Amino acid sequence: MPSITLLTSFFEKAWTWISQWDTWLFLKVNTQWTSPLLDSIFPWYREGNAWVPLYLFLIILALHNFGRRAWPWILFAIVTVTITDQTSSHLLKPLFGRLRPCRDDVLAGEMRLILNNCSGGYSFPSSHATNHFGFAMFAFLTLLPLAKKWRYLFFVWAATICYGQVYVGVHYPFDVFCGSLLGCFLGGITGWFYNKKIGPLDPAGLSPAPQRNGAA
Repeated sequence: MPSITLLTSFFEKAWTWISQWDTWLFLKVNTQWTSPLLDSIFPWYREGNAWVPLYLFLIILALHNFGRRAWPWILFAIVTVTITDQTSSHLLKPLFGRLRPCRDDVLAGEMRLILNNCSGGYSFPSSHATNHFGFAMFAFLTLLPLAKKWRYLFFVWAATICYGQVYVGVHYPFDVFCGSLLGCFLGGITGWFYNKKIGPLDPAGLSPAPQRNGAA
């Protein structure tokens, strides 16, 4: 049908345009906007293991302040990251099948790989971006009474990790951009569901109800 042909042609041209700009921006971040300091920081900064102390701190903080009420929040946080990871890694990446820039023969002589080896699997969307922004959105929504304005730092933290993925050469900017949107969407769903069914972690919720005059 003519309409299908026109639609296919439109998406092909749109993807060609996106891919050209995506490659241009990738090379800017990966080869020009660089420094020896960032070269030494980002290889470990982007790794999930580097943030284990932060995760443990959040768990201990929640348990210390809320006791058993913290366990549903911890469980929902784990479920959020599981959903984001499974959706990006096992559903969407095989569906789109986009090669990582470090596995693209065309870019082999132009880019830098600041790692010992190129990550396996496909590139789009970035699982790092999906997972970290998914958790950031979940924490942003569920820690509203506790963290208040500091909860925005979760998004800053996620964004710097995403930038590191481009910097070291394993993702295009479009990969992390779409991954961040996907993560915010999925984290928004789990955060909304948690708040609706359980309620956000609120220090005020631990305060005893005021007694009426004359109560024993």
